Amino acid sequence: MTFPLSITKEKIAQLPLIKFEGPIQVINDHKAMFQAIKKLSSQDIIGFDTEKKPTFKKGQYHPTALIQLSTATEVFLFRINKIGLHDDLIALFESDRIAKIGVGMRDDFVELKQIQPFTQHNCIDLNDLMPTLGVEKIGVRNLVGILLEKRVSKNQQVSNWENAVLTLGQQQYAATDAWVCYEMYVLLLKKGYI
Repeated sequence: MTFPLSITKEKIAQLPLIKFEGPIQVINDHKAMFQAIKKLSSQDIIGFDTEKKPTFKKGQYHPTALIQLSTATEVFLFRINKIGLHDDLIALFESDRIAKIGVGMRDDFVELKQIQPFTQHNCIDLNDLMPTLGVEKIGVRNLVGILLEKRVSKNQQVSNWENAVLTLGQQQYAATDAWVCYEMYVLLLKKGYI
């Protein structure tokens, strides 16, 4: 497999939509959180993303509301605006053994460390990795188009991630963003790029 080094918005618009079709667990309490972390701790690779309530006014700030972690078959949505940034969740980020894969992770971790300081390990940002393979266009939309030849919907991006209940659309969007990171990395591994 060789992939194009860049992609146009027009080309992306023609690609079929991709979305995560498996089970999505919304984690609202500590019992569910411990069960999810137990499953995630057995993985070698997990997809990663975060969401926060958008700001529309200068000077406004909202902390991270959601952390999405994905395996090949299941996505966990940790509502940290409800359950907090727990030490067991931080232990996943600090694990040397488990690879965490994301896009634009630097900003996500800056935000999370404002809640509680920690040092992440074995985090692979596809925005950093892909340029080393010659790719000129980065970001989730471009990379999914280049590597998976699909298009991700961004229509829920600026929705309210602090809602009492996440809509099915929000759940699907959030799950897909973490899962495509997992899928892209596994594809690169299988094809011998990394």
